[in-house]
Amino acid sequence: MSGVDIALFLVALAVGVLTGVVVAGRIGLPAPLVLVVAGVGASFLPFVPQVHLEPEVVLLGLLPPLLYAAAITSSLVDFNANRRSILLLSVGLVVFTTAGVGVLVHVLVPGLSWPVAFALGAVVAPPDAVAATSIGRHIGLPRRVVTILEGESLFNDATALVSLQTALGATVVGVEMWRVGFDFVVAAGGGVLLGLAAFVLVGAVRKRLTDPVLDVGISFVIPFAAFLAAEEIHASGVVAVVVAGLLLGHKAPILQTAQSRIAERVNWRTIAFLLENTVFALIGLQAQWIFQDLGDSTLSAARIAGVSLATLLAVIVLRIVWVFAARYLLVRPRPDALTGQVPPWSFTFLIGWAGMRGVVTLAAAFLIPEDTAHREVLLVVAFTVVAGTLLVQGLSLPWLTRRLRVPAPDPLDDALARATLLQQASKAAVEELERMEYDDQSGVRDLIRQRLDQRNFAAWERLGTTADEESPAALYYRIRMAMIAAERARILEIRSSGTVASEVIVEVLSMLDVEESMLDNAEQARDEAQHYARRRWTIGDTCTDLDRFPAVEEEPATYCQACLDEGTRWVALRRCLECGNVACCDSSPRQHATAHFRESLHPVMQSAEPGEDWRWCYTHHLTA
Repeated sequence: MSGVDIALFLVALAVGVLTGVVVAGRIGLPAPLVLVVAGVGASFLPFVPQVHLEPEVVLLGLLPPLLYAAAITSSLVDFNANRRSILLLSVGLVVFTTAGVGVLVHVLVPGLSWPVAFALGAVVAPPDAVAATSIGRHIGLPRRVVTILEGESLFNDATALVSLQTALGATVVGVEMWRVGFDFVVAAGGGVLLGLAAFVLVGAVRKRLTDPVLDVGISFVIPFAAFLAAEEIHASGVVAVVVAGLLLGHKAPILQTAQSRIAERVNWRTIAFLLENTVFALIGLQAQWIFQDLGDSTLSAARIAGVSLATLLAVIVLRIVWVFAARYLLVRPRPDALTGQVPPWSFTFLIGWAGMRGVVTLAAAFLIPEDTAHREVLLVVAFTVVAGTLLVQGLSLPWLTRRLRVPAPDPLDDALARATLLQQASKAAVEELERMEYDDQSGVRDLIRQRLDQRNFAAWERLGTTADEESPAALYYRIRMAMIAAERARILEIRSSGTVASEVIVEVLSMLDVEESMLDNAEQARDEAQHYARRRWTIGDTCTDLDRFPAVEEEPATYCQACLDEGTRWVALRRCLECGNVACCDSSPRQHATAHFRESLHPVMQSAEPGEDWRWCYTHHLTA
């Protein structure tokens, strides 16, 4: 292919990927599944060029940025809370699958050596870092399940690649079992050290940077530099990238400016979106030439099909066996920090079922030397496992989630947690404001407190307001969006006149864009919360007052007597759990619930709105 042909193919690939994502959203299917099927179909079209996905392109060009993009958005706190489960999956399960599949294919494929059989086991062992989490988030898997799947997929590639390299080395010179363990420890330990070194170096540089463009530019270099440096000393590049990404993401609020964090988040989200979806299209495009090479095989079509299907079944069954054995024999899960409940067996089954393979499996298969016996069959087996797990498990995962009645993350729970967190943050801000010494002749202190209150009121309003009435925050959104549209139209008129410098025009338009995007995000969260019913759970720590006043079963309140007496309106209603007084919330003009607390010192109130049972402690600023 000429340079122009390659450029045209890349443009067509990008357009096809974006179209596939849109179509997937319209028909309600995860984009990875649609793109794989579309890629398989396109690979057999005569005008589509044959695409050979080289392992170097995947392992050096695609894998580092994909891992880094996932790592910087992952929670180090959540990872640490689930570290036993993640390590058992990313190390123990990979070794278990490698051994199980190796024994199976050695028996089924005549003349296949043990090292090559174990090499194929290592190839198909690691689930994909993108497939499980993208599909899991699309269908709304519980966050703990997604966290474990994401943590597993960040590290299991390292285990699989070390196992593959060891098995391939054994085909030439042989290897002892102690050497396998030693190689893994060296690779993992070296990767951790390189990741830590990258974190320390980049952290020191970022503390001295204020330019977001330079900061984001550095972030584009980090995954490749960490990966290549680790591989150069025969350590794990995968571990180095993941460790660096986890630590830099965790410390970003300290190391980076707000502008740098926003710019990095937006840029990496775009890069990850394009790379993730392109990878699945490329997987499908390998189908035609992989199956075409089967013509050179000495095995019958029936045996090849049998080996492929048996391997697919083996990776599914082995994973389910391992996760249940690990749950009941090794992990014994403790109560969730948020819900206070032990995760049910259905969570474990979903983790076992969400073992979709991806591009790393195909790239690793291409590393098998071309003179290896039955190599063409091994490639078909690897492709079958990738396509089979994506289609069989990926398509059935939403149905299984519904059948098992596994709850998705509830936007109302998130709204309650967000409001509580903002309230506690505001409390710390006000305490800092009171400690500061300043000469305030312009009423700045009162203005700051007013803006804090407005932000908190808007967060609480997402939990619910009086039926069929527009909340103050929703009314503010509607009015302000109309005003911003008028402002933008006037600015564009002035731009056309040429009387104001273009740099000033761009700066002012950017200010409006930032405000509009913040309003859009808040409105979207408010809309999502209105579609879900409340479920009771505790946020953060409890307190003695919340323990003294548990939730009560009462009919929803219909009015605030104090508002009626004053001739004012209320937004939402709250009930004092000590005396039963019903009053309006802080988003209401008169804030009678808070006034009641200040007069009576009754510490706990409960929402008196239909379908809500959360409580708030005025004294300790905690929610249950």
